[in-house]
Amino acid sequence: MLQKAAKVGHSSHVVTLDVRPQLLDALTVLRDRVAAARFPLPLAGAPRARANRSELLAQLDDYLVPRLRDPEAPLLAVIGGSTGAGKSTLVNTLVGRVVSEAGVLRPTTRTPVLVCHPDDHHWFSGMRVLPDLTRVWVPRQTESEGDCDPDEDESLAPLLDDGERVLRVETAGTLPRGLALLDAPDVDSLVAENRLLAARLISAADVWVMVTTASRYADAVPWHLLRTAKEHDASLVTVLDRVPHQVVAEVSRQYGALLTKAGLGDVPRFTVPELPESTGNGGLLPATAVAPLRAWLTHRAQDPDARALAVTRTARGVLDSLRVRMPELAAAVAAQYSAAVRLTSAVEDAYESEHARVRTRLQGGAVLAGGALKRWRSYPLDCSAGELLDALVESLAALLLCAVTAADERIDEAWRREPGGEASELGGRDPGLESAEHRIGMAVRRWRRVLEEYAEEEVRAVGEAQGSAPSDPEIVAALVATALLGGRRARAAGENLAERIGAQGALRLRDRGGRLLSEYLDTVLGAERERRLTPLDTLGVGPEPQAELIAALSLLQKER
Repeated sequence: MLQKAAKVGHSSHVVTLDVRPQLLDALTVLRDRVAAARFPLPLAGAPRARANRSELLAQLDDYLVPRLRDPEAPLLAVIGGSTGAGKSTLVNTLVGRVVSEAGVLRPTTRTPVLVCHPDDHHWFSGMRVLPDLTRVWVPRQTESEGDCDPDEDESLAPLLDDGERVLRVETAGTLPRGLALLDAPDVDSLVAENRLLAARLISAADVWVMVTTASRYADAVPWHLLRTAKEHDASLVTVLDRVPHQVVAEVSRQYGALLTKAGLGDVPRFTVPELPESTGNGGLLPATAVAPLRAWLTHRAQDPDARALAVTRTARGVLDSLRVRMPELAAAVAAQYSAAVRLTSAVEDAYESEHARVRTRLQGGAVLAGGALKRWRSYPLDCSAGELLDALVESLAALLLCAVTAADERIDEAWRREPGGEASELGGRDPGLESAEHRIGMAVRRWRRVLEEYAEEEVRAVGEAQGSAPSDPEIVAALVATALLGGRRARAAGENLAERIGAQGALRLRDRGGRLLSEYLDTVLGAERERRLTPLDTLGVGPEPQAELIAALSLLQKER
């Protein structure tokens, strides 16, 4: 997969990695499949899957793909650690001047600072790494000016106020060519966005320098990141900072024991003593305090073999980790799809059941009950045809609303038993004018209007054929509606209808009206079913992503 080239490059001693185009193509496909994965349902493993997806994308976009495309680019060492660990002071001392201001509330807490040799500036001024961080450059000081412009952080304020995430790029001739340092935000920052950015920057590193202090070297957050880096076989180095002289040996021994216990005993360790300058708010320590670390980093950047080892190990570690991380992601995608299928089945089963029940009740004349039955019994003496139609329409709407309510309750009960089924965005509730009652009422009134049009057509046709005065279309419409909705109780309506428009006309009208009723029943219940299914459909959870993730991993493994 990755090989050190036989030939070493120009004076900066970069080592070229032999990466075939097919491998990059396969990696690009895999990256797109990861980006397309979605975990919208709040299942037990969804938060972890979303975090894994974000971490994978960060490593692919910010590190692996750029590194394989440009293996000769400078070595990027990310300086990370806890709040107050002295990262900025360490970076400033390694560079030889103040490039990163310290302080918990400073703007640069949210603004990572990357420092490189002027000859390497082009590698980081574009979007090769960390592509969605906007590059900013403050007015650059001359080498003789000492500290940076004190107002330089203020020049970043407009970018930060707009919520834009930025990367400040500095150059320093004191750094060796082929090496870039990146001062990351605190990994345990109180601001979640800073923590996420810190973790992402670490994922972009060829070498990660974890900084901790004599008083905080056992903190949980850095150790979690260290173990993650170990799992991915990344190139690591640790710095034990601000160690009082009198306890250097003891603290170093205890820290080494913790590293060994965690399987990190072979990670290079450096100790920086506590000095008067250590509390100088990100100033400079004596160069001798960081000389061993600076020599180690310089050696990694400029020695062909050491550089190849660092870069290849980190890149290979990320690639190797895909063998475990991609199937985990695919399993989480499959869990989402399985849950969505169960939620969908609950909707379809509930509405299918209610649809069958409504048909049975219609055939049994359930609509001709209550107020509608009272109107029918008083028709035509104390009830007009219009009033009878009104009562039938109201009763039909009530029957349909009852069915929809029952289906929704059954769905809600089934969803409560399903992980992710109680998510608020899946409720499908819509109070107000667009409620189910409103929609059903509109549909039933439309059915009545069409039925009345059918009655008018049939009355006109019968009148023309018989040459007699036509019947009242409203009466005919009321009788056919009663016959369709009343079951055995409405036998007299069918007989009365046949007397008015003839047996053939009554049969034609009842057939047309029955088909129309069936169509509207399907339309109403189908629309309400879709109302509950639409939130599931918009989740974008399907069967394809799982297979696509596994296929992309298989292709990558084949190309390796």
